[in-house]
Amino acid sequence: MIRKLFAMIAAAGLLAAACGAPAVPMAGGVLQVVATHSILGDLVKNVGGDRIALLVLVGAGGDAHTFEPTPQDIAQIAKAGLMFENGLEFEGWLDDAFAAADSKALRVEVSAGIEPLAAAEEGEAHAGAAADDHAAEGDHHHGEVDPHIWHSVSNWILAAKNVRNALVKADPANTSAYEANAAAYIAELEKLDVEIFAQANALPAARRVLFTSHDALGYFAARYGFAVAGTALASFSTEASDPSAAQVADLVQAIKAAGVPAVFTENTHNSQLMDQIALEAGISFAPELYTDALGEPGSAGETYLKLMRSNIAVIAGALGK
Repeated sequence: MIRKLFAMIAAAGLLAAACGAPAVPMAGGVLQVVATHSILGDLVKNVGGDRIALLVLVGAGGDAHTFEPTPQDIAQIAKAGLMFENGLEFEGWLDDAFAAADSKALRVEVSAGIEPLAAAEEGEAHAGAAADDHAAEGDHHHGEVDPHIWHSVSNWILAAKNVRNALVKADPANTSAYEANAAAYIAELEKLDVEIFAQANALPAARRVLFTSHDALGYFAARYGFAVAGTALASFSTEASDPSAAQVADLVQAIKAAGVPAVFTENTHNSQLMDQIALEAGISFAPELYTDALGEPGSAGETYLKLMRSNIAVIAGALGK
């Protein structure tokens, strides 16, 4: 269905081009920029400031794993001069959307230069039994990498530099603004990194065990000294099917064996499954984490800085009991 939609939009785009409506990277002297998801959009906004016109495709609370672009989204992609994307197969729909738009935008993967975590590497940090219980549909595929780079602040600093460099290259007239914005934001990120380390290190090592909805916190665990005991969905994507009743029973046993203190739901996944797992395991059901998207305006996760501070506060509160 979505490929048919893309084909129709692409045909419409060719007609528009024939009528003299080419894509324009600059409008009114302002760089036209698209970011694929809300967390990335927040980063681009902080570096680009008022020198760019920014559109975010997958907004607050949206799930970039399952997103389907609309004709309006395709039209915006066609107008863009720069397209910022996460990369690492996070936006599986983007290649088709970009082709449908016949876009001339420069695509920038902000994950460039970041060492990705592979499924096998993350498995070493998982409590063994939980990994074994994920042999059904939705399990990690060989060679699959974790796209959730932003959960390590050090990664997000590198991403900020990638955004800065791309903006400077595309719009050199505003180099000083982009460099100043990036420097100020990176200073905030460095402060945030120190705060997270302090709260993580205050927890006993034996309590630093995470169990979440899907496999999104590998970079967080690797950076801040946590172990990922398992996930309800055996995938880096929320597109995976929910576990069967038998698999839930296996997960509950694995949680008990690993001594997991609490389970964490996520803002882009239905919490009912995690509530059930926590109830059957007899452990705490923690407040939700912001994993794949910002929270709505006014929420504790409305920006990346707030999102990360909220997440570590929730984790420390649940595991420190």
